[in-house]
Amino acid sequence: MPNPRDQLLDNLNQQLDQFFGSGGKAQQIPSGVTGDPKLASTPHLDRLRVERNKIAPKVRELAEAGKTISETAKTLHMHVKRVALIASENGFKFNS
Repeated sequence: MPNPRDQLLDNLNQQLDQFFGSGGKAQQIPSGVTGDPKLASTPHLDRLRVERNKIAPKVRELAEAGKTISETAKTLHMHVKRVALIASENGFKFNS
């Protein structure tokens, strides 16, 4: 009787050969990045995101005014990490 583990490895190797043989290419995905933003989403996380989206215009306004991330956090009475998350989710940066 063949070893089931060997059968799985043989099958996987055949699939890899088919994929790369037909011109497939491996993708390098950065650490911490998922392909689908809804993959790990829950109603609770969705509500938190909605709350952050309401605050985002104020954060963007302060960032564009030249404030640092810590000054913005202090002004809005928020934690620095939350301000950084809002900035990264909405695609803007702070001055150093």
